[in-house]
Amino acid sequence: MDSVFEELYNKYHHDVFQFLLYMVRNREQAEDLVQEVYIRVMKSYQNFQGKSSEKTWLFSIAKNVAIDYFRKQKGWKNKILEKFDWNRQQIKDEAILPEEIAEQNEEVQVLYECLEHCTTDQRLVIVMRYIQELSISETASILGWTESKVKTTQHRAVKALRDKMNKKIRKEESEHESIKMGRS
Repeated sequence: MDSVFEELYNKYHHDVFQFLLYMVRNREQAEDLVQEVYIRVMKSYQNFQGKSSEKTWLFSIAKNVAIDYFRKQKGWKNKILEKFDWNRQQIKDEAILPEEIAEQNEEVQVLYECLEHCTTDQRLVIVMRYIQELSISETASILGWTESKVKTTQHRAVKALRDKMNKKIRKEESEHESIKMGRS
């Protein structure tokens, strides 16, 4: 079991941590939840039947750990929505160079602001598909959905994000123009 555990940990630790960080928006809490994930892995690995990949199984556990965390919070549905307030903290990947952050910062900020207006299901799919780069079948397996539901939710989420981002950009451009005109 130790070698299997080490292999899972070495392969997926960063991905699981990043997923939980996006979900709970708190580094210390994400670290605690990662520990909980691996405790559950150790307790239940003998029950793993290989019906899905180890990665899918691990992310299913991580999703359940995050949901359990939110349920423990007072008003857990409201907490889930609060956790996607991307303006409170800025998530940074340690591997990104500062100049890359500066270039992407404005676009990413708009994306995160718009993402907070999507449904929880849409956010889960966006995080899993585009941030964690999971396949449609892996995402479906983790969420307990059909692949069709993942595709539909992804399509609606991307469309909603695009519409919200376009509206926000147009609004900002309009505000910028009225500031220019006020100075003239």
